[in-house]
Amino acid sequence: MDSGSRIHSGDEFMLDPKWLIDPKNLFVGPRIGEGAHAKVYEGKYKNQTVAIKIIHNGETPEEIAKIEARFGREVAMLSRVQHKNLVKFLGACKDPVMVIVTELLSGGTLRKYLLSMRPQCLETRVAISFSLDIARAMECLHAHGIIHRDLKPENLLLTADHKTVKLADFGLAREESLTEMMTAETGTYRWMAPELYSTVTLRQGEKKHYNHKVDAYSFAIVLWELIHNKLPFEGMSNLQAAYAAAFKNVRPSADDLPEELAAILTSCWKEDPNARPNFSQIIQMLLNYLYIISPPEPAIPPRIHTSENRVFPPESPGTSSLMARRDSTGESPKARNESKRGFFFCFDQCY
Repeated sequence: MDSGSRIHSGDEFMLDPKWLIDPKNLFVGPRIGEGAHAKVYEGKYKNQTVAIKIIHNGETPEEIAKIEARFGREVAMLSRVQHKNLVKFLGACKDPVMVIVTELLSGGTLRKYLLSMRPQCLETRVAISFSLDIARAMECLHAHGIIHRDLKPENLLLTADHKTVKLADFGLAREESLTEMMTAETGTYRWMAPELYSTVTLRQGEKKHYNHKVDAYSFAIVLWELIHNKLPFEGMSNLQAAYAAAFKNVRPSADDLPEELAAILTSCWKEDPNARPNFSQIIQMLLNYLYIISPPEPAIPPRIHTSENRVFPPESPGTSSLMARRDSTGESPKARNESKRGFFFCFDQCY
């Protein structure tokens, strides 16, 4: 960082100073997660409990440059996009180490939550609710021209009450407008879209054209997992699962699912990316299915409270009898006295 407000990647860009974290205000606590490129710790920042992601530095100049570029992209995207289903970004710093600070979601990862429930499955309504959270987060990213490329249960976090899912880890996210040719084999094999692979081999680093529809495929695999609480492509290694999906058009079975739900899954994991729905369409399909399985309660008409001393319409027999006898004032004494008693009765009741 040169001036305290810049982070360099392949293309230099500015980080708004309001997002800069002073490392002196960070307290790093116990480790709560680890990935290929970073470790995540629970910690404190200005007395707020947070998640602190510390990025591995790399060893060779090439590796360092690649990691710094990834870090720069992630920070830029996190600082630019906010949504209730995206983990809230609090800030970052590059010196003395690369650090990203976000809100801490104490519900843990979706992966751990599902494992803790096995062999039980989520209620269908809950599974659809979680999938709607994910789809809304993805709709927001795509609206900003961002492809996540690594959608999987490990990158989905739960709130403490286990009622809301938020998407995390933008380490592999890319802006779709930056380049048409992006690195293939990005993400995690079991959840990766078939178009990310070479048509001949799975050589790492090959450049291949793809678009935001890779996230729709990954979403379908996550949705299948939410419904069944099983590892997709069970019995296969990660590489075997990738090969089966890419070259044999193999998918997890949707045969035992209701027709409407099966249609959502199969449309999202179609072999032709252009035939897959976008996330606005996915959200609408999920909402339609949620309406089928959990229709809203019928509205109960409000109770109309009427006084016992209501005025009868002119054609009412009661009105006729009251009007039969009148004194010189035009009202019968009996009716006038009853009216008075009735008024005080009503007042007492109302009071």
